[in-house]
Amino acid sequence: MRNAAVTTEGDRIRWVELPGREPSRVYVHGLGATSPAYFAEIAVHPLLAGRRSLLIDLLGHGISDRPTTFGYTLEAHADALAKALTSAGVTGAELIAHSMGGSVAIVLAARHPHLVSRLVLVDANLDPIPRVSGSGGSSGIAAYSEQEFLAGGWEEVRDRVGAHWWSTMRLAGREALHRSAVNLTRGTVPTMRQLLLDLKVPRTYLLPEADGPLPGAGALAEAGVAVIPIPDCGHNIMLDNPDAFARATAAALADRGQD
Repeated sequence: MRNAAVTTEGDRIRWVELPGREPSRVYVHGLGATSPAYFAEIAVHPLLAGRRSLLIDLLGHGISDRPTTFGYTLEAHADALAKALTSAGVTGAELIAHSMGGSVAIVLAARHPHLVSRLVLVDANLDPIPRVSGSGGSSGIAAYSEQEFLAGGWEEVRDRVGAHWWSTMRLAGREALHRSAVNLTRGTVPTMRQLLLDLKVPRTYLLPEADGPLPGAGALAEAGVAVIPIPDCGHNIMLDNPDAFARATAAALADRGQD
């Protein structure tokens, strides 16, 4: 396990690192998740193995520290991730990022372009999300005030999201989980979608085939973003259909001259 201090108070981001050739691949999880649990099978898949791979946990999640003074905006997550990657000697990385992690990866690429050479976004959030009381995920978490969430709202969320998601969500700091959800639903200015459209690096967006067409897919395609539906999966594509996920990801990363 590796680590790097990413705040002035010394709070640390931690990651599991697999050795291999450069350029590095960086795997970034979604809200209430952890990269080793969500991406270990993918990082060693025969189609993707052999690269230096960082399975990294965002601040407030998984094995990383859980400061209560951190803002947990998408920009703050991206800047903290940038410090961790810089400490690890990473430049020009291929980012494979799920859900909220995809939003963070877009912001990282926009704010710290030297760190990112390619993006593979996995059903990532591109737009602000309405807050809906009683729903699951970021929308339901963000519907609470922070005081309400800390006072017992987190227990209601635990019961709604189910044992699978809660198995990693319970590792997140409660302030971190709530603030991350609030800021994800708020999004960025410009939006994550607009930032993605403006990026110049190769970009691929994977989504569950069953969800139907991705809103705004035409504009994304015109901007050079490859939108790839994956069959037989839900939101957690890498867990539900790892072979199809690995094939699509390997194809998205295959056209480097050195591979």
